[in-house]
Amino acid sequence: MSAVPRETLRSLAARSAYAGRAVIVTGAAGAFGSATLRVLRFLGADAIGIDRVPGAGVVTCDVTDDEQVRAAVTEAVARLGRLDTLIHYAGVGPVTDVGQSPDAEVREALEVNLLGTWRVTAAALPALLDARGRVIVTASLLAGVTMPFSAAYTVSKRALTAYADVLRMEYGTHLGVTTVYPGYVDTAIHDRSRAARVALEGLVPAESVRDTVLTVVRAGAERSAPRDVASTRAGMAALRLARHAPGLLDRGLAARLRHLVRTQEFEGADLAVGLRQRHSLMPTRLAGSAGGAPRICEQ
Repeated sequence: MSAVPRETLRSLAARSAYAGRAVIVTGAAGAFGSATLRVLRFLGADAIGIDRVPGAGVVTCDVTDDEQVRAAVTEAVARLGRLDTLIHYAGVGPVTDVGQSPDAEVREALEVNLLGTWRVTAAALPALLDARGRVIVTASLLAGVTMPFSAAYTVSKRALTAYADVLRMEYGTHLGVTTVYPGYVDTAIHDRSRAARVALEGLVPAESVRDTVLTVVRAGAERSAPRDVASTRAGMAALRLARHAPGLLDRGLAARLRHLVRTQEFEGADLAVGLRQRHSLMPTRLAGSAGGAPRICEQ
């Protein structure tokens, strides 16, 4: 229970809406999923995890496999007896050069982050509708705050927010749908970017596992499902800026990126060679950060 202090848990327990609630958590072996399962069980929920990594209280499942997903959700709902809440964490974070043709890692990101969430939700939907339940989708601030080398992750997460919006539109009379937007949290999902020497700490607000877990748990306990929630005030400010002033945000991020390049933060990173060369030719701003063709604002 180290991710969330005991005093915080006691405070939550005093007003918990989770006592007796049946919950499925995907990505159960990860930092967010495992901590969320512990918190939910502490709060009195009957919670089961789904993950391709086996574990206690976890149904083993690869969310990219239709048959495994249907079987896992069926088993989990049978164990629980019903389903009140579905929480999505399953995700991967490859690093990519957007100028290259999509490779296996790009396809994996779309399959896990977007289509995996879609598959699990579809399989769980009958039980959720019966219970007038909740779906909580964990997206990312990168769904709105664009970063270099993150094309696969960013595209999958931005698409995931659109999926949640359509799910809410079509089923919102019987289903609460919340999208949560964590910032940069130092978990294993960033191992690939660190290995490639293009880690992006400092470009989006830094947060902790605790911030994200408590945000998700509190969102699920609200009487009415909130639509969009960030984990911190800084995260919410970044999300609002991405929606209402994307050009301003782009310019700020471009300036920060120029600083990282000039201070040799990407020194030795093969993936960043082209980016560094382009910056040497355009020292004042990234192409497209201001002027040029009109952009389509997300969401």
